[in-house]
Amino acid sequence: MYEREVEMAYVYILRCADGSYYTGCTTKPIEGRVAEHNVGIGDGYTKLRRPVALVWHLELGHVRDAVERERQIKGWSRRKKEALIAGDMERLKQAAKRKQV
Repeated sequence: MYEREVEMAYVYILRCADGSYYTGCTTKPIEGRVAEHNVGIGDGYTKLRRPVALVWHLELGHVRDAVERERQIKGWSRRKKEALIAGDMERLKQAAKRKQV
């Protein structure tokens, strides 16, 4: 067997014009993918909320890792996403804790 060449992928968060966040992943260069969102190519969510701005991204070595991370982040609260964007790991941990009922 041979080792497949690693395909770099990105998971990213965009801030939309209406203040909402969009999480996606791509194997394209990140700047180009953001530009595509801004001209309306691709996802319908951002098409209606332009312009968008890249606020966070992570480069990963495999597409499957990017897809997994994208799914994880999409399930997060706004508060948790904002902690990730800010790079505030303490706030991220606090946002991850379940509320006591």
